[in-house]
Amino acid sequence: MAWERKLMRTVRVRNRQQVGTLARLLTAISAAGGSVGGIRLLSETSASVIRDITIYADSPQSIEQVLQAIENNPGTRVLEVRDEVLELHQKGKIAIRSRYQIDSLATLRRVYTPGVAEVCLMIAEDPALARHYTITSHLIAIVTDGSAVLGLGDIGPLGAMPVMEGKAMLMETLVGLSGVPILLNTQDVDEIVATIVHIAPTFAAIQLEDISAPRCFEIERRLQEQLDKPVMHDDQHGTAVVTTAALMVAAREAGRDLKQARIGQIGLGAAGNATARMLMAYTQNPVLGADLDPQALARHEANGGQAATLEDIMRTCDIVVATTGAPGLIKPEMVRPGQIILALSNPNPEITPEAALAAGAAFAADGKSVNNVLGFPGIFRGLVDADAPRVTPEMLLAAAEAIAANTPPGELVPDPLNREVHQAVARAVAQTAFRQGLAREDFVSYTED
Repeated sequence: MAWERKLMRTVRVRNRQQVGTLARLLTAISAAGGSVGGIRLLSETSASVIRDITIYADSPQSIEQVLQAIENNPGTRVLEVRDEVLELHQKGKIAIRSRYQIDSLATLRRVYTPGVAEVCLMIAEDPALARHYTITSHLIAIVTDGSAVLGLGDIGPLGAMPVMEGKAMLMETLVGLSGVPILLNTQDVDEIVATIVHIAPTFAAIQLEDISAPRCFEIERRLQEQLDKPVMHDDQHGTAVVTTAALMVAAREAGRDLKQARIGQIGLGAAGNATARMLMAYTQNPVLGADLDPQALARHEANGGQAATLEDIMRTCDIVVATTGAPGLIKPEMVRPGQIILALSNPNPEITPEAALAAGAAFAADGKSVNNVLGFPGIFRGLVDADAPRVTPEMLLAAAEAIAANTPPGELVPDPLNREVHQAVARAVAQTAFRQGLAREDFVSYTED
């Protein structure tokens, strides 16, 4: 799953109060290569109408063409052009705030010296108390080296910072966790592992982000071996969880038994490898995997999968998942009637849902429908609530099942901003940790809710 790269501008226009002016304007925007998002009416008189129109385009050149088309539309005058994306990112999207107002010396003495000394000594004697008396109970490290920012590639740690801030915002908004971006100015596996191990006492869990394969596999494995707290690479497992949930729903909608279906995974990078592993854990059947990289195929076979080709998968599989980044890879003539196809590369999928359905697929979707924001907030909330020392495949499957169970009829996945879905994911993960004997003792009351 990658991101669709679109440029957005908000254009304030004054249109002449005349039938057809707005219709001509929207047609001109489309003809110039743009698309329209929101249209907001600001004021209206007998002579004119002022609106804010959000436009999207693929490049700065396309944006300029669209703006020129708006200027040239008869009866339209451009009043203002705003880049609301850049405006929103100015000075960053997150900040650390005090939970208490320090408005007196008495308060100062309680939160800092001398009162804080007692709390420090208590934690020094019993480090487990840090969970109750410090921010470490809900602080998540969001760590990247910027080597594989989805859809953008190796843009470096500073280039990845807006993405890390966005992850932190989603965690806080959806499940109340505090995420802290950690940018690492190295791509050396040993240095990354050592750095995270050294800073780990600050955090309840470690979320790895946008680290390229195959280094991401070793980094995650070594960190989990060395740390007594959860470590999860979201590009692998968050994507796998949401993809598996989508397949559960698609199979249900198509009247298929996912556990009896023959499944193929095209593309065995970070997301594809983890998705294949999760599907094998769920179905207890090998997944056919195709990739141009021999090491990726060997890794897939070592995990219990079967090496295959694109043609093998399209010819024999009931369900096909593609995460290659290669638009148009799957030709319509390759589609078998009745197949379920998730072509998840963005902005251009391996085959469009429309083309797949026209070729006979029973169900088809692209990467715009499968967003890992449905996974990682609730997964980490559940892990932190349970105080689990690690993430297990059973916890991830429980998260996928919770997402699928909360998907409304007719939809592939639920609304990613529905907090009840994230609460259900957190509860499923935490309860699984408890059943596996990995939750703290005082977690019983939570599992009984």
